[in-house]
Amino acid sequence: MTARKSGSFRMSDPVKPPPSKKSRRDRSRGKSSGRSCTTEVMEQEIWKDFPEDLFEAVIARLPIATFFRFRSVCRQWNSMLTSQSFSLHCTQVTQESPWFYTITHENVNSGAMYDPSLKKWHHPTISTPPTKLIVLPVASAGGLVCFLDIGHRNFFVCNPLTQSFKELPVRSVKVWSRVAVGMTTNGNSVGSGYKILWVGCDGEYEVYDSVRNSWSRPGNMPAGMKLPLSINFRSQAVSIGSTLYFMRSDPEGIVSYDMATGVWKQYIIPAPLHLTDHTLAECDGQIMLVGLLTKNAATCVCIWELQKMTLLWKEVDRMPNIWCLDFYGKHVRMTCLGNKGLLMLSLRSKQMNRLVTYNIAKKEWLKVPGCVVPRGRKRQWIACGTAFHPCLTAVA
Repeated sequence: MTARKSGSFRMSDPVKPPPSKKSRRDRSRGKSSGRSCTTEVMEQEIWKDFPEDLFEAVIARLPIATFFRFRSVCRQWNSMLTSQSFSLHCTQVTQESPWFYTITHENVNSGAMYDPSLKKWHHPTISTPPTKLIVLPVASAGGLVCFLDIGHRNFFVCNPLTQSFKELPVRSVKVWSRVAVGMTTNGNSVGSGYKILWVGCDGEYEVYDSVRNSWSRPGNMPAGMKLPLSINFRSQAVSIGSTLYFMRSDPEGIVSYDMATGVWKQYIIPAPLHLTDHTLAECDGQIMLVGLLTKNAATCVCIWELQKMTLLWKEVDRMPNIWCLDFYGKHVRMTCLGNKGLLMLSLRSKQMNRLVTYNIAKKEWLKVPGCVVPRGRKRQWIACGTAFHPCLTAVA
């Protein structure tokens, strides 16, 4: 009835016969002609008046992976990344799932980035530090990745997408032992600056403020903190707001530091039994724990959630049993390469080398494709890494 009123259809129209089946050659000709139609030249008289503000809003909402082709179009598009208006559009876009910046055993001076949305590896060429040292990713915040040289002497900050690179000032406290590192932003975006904390086993620590471009030691650890700190260096720090959380092993628990107030706290939390290679994680402000649960010859990856009232770990998920069967009877080691809502886990033994991701909110396990460099055939062995939220406007 609606069609009759609108006049779009008439009952007296003759019924058309069904289209005849075309041969494969005719179908291929149709496809080729369809491709030629997409190469039409855009009329300059129409597109020259396209609003610049609307153009930046569209670009800010494109998938991050298109950025690698976007920068090479023209100088104007490349310079857009540093404009304040484009930065404002980017802040209005919902933050994407984190990417992972990893270092391979074969070439520690160049990294590989994994995009979980496209299940694709990218191989950027990051500016080499002036000192020609081997640097490893240790923390991230606001789209920036913090690197520490293998001798634990200097820190570097970089945006892996834009190659924005900075070497931080030399630390005032000379500590050559292993240190734990955490990183936070001063506000909701990296545009307001960032802070980096390093802490040693003997209680020494310093905080770097990007606004002042200097290191400072804001105070001393409380008398109740047990020293030396038995820090679990396999576990990266977790940041929730302005607070950093580190895992300690003796006594078992968590040590926290608030970047805004300068207050240290410690929580004695026993780890689950039969647990190895465990590390902290975070999802929507909730502290999580991931580790290998080994009993007899069976090994499984398990996920726990910290209960705020009881300060105890509660198991919330496990890797599918059919996957865990591959670990039976093997000496498996696990490394967590990213702990921001989406985890990347490296599981390896003499007979196995596997990468998987785990989405904490969706409880989804996925296998990661092998990391192969362009024009290469050999699968790269991932050594270490960290998760970071890709941001086109973050400046080191």
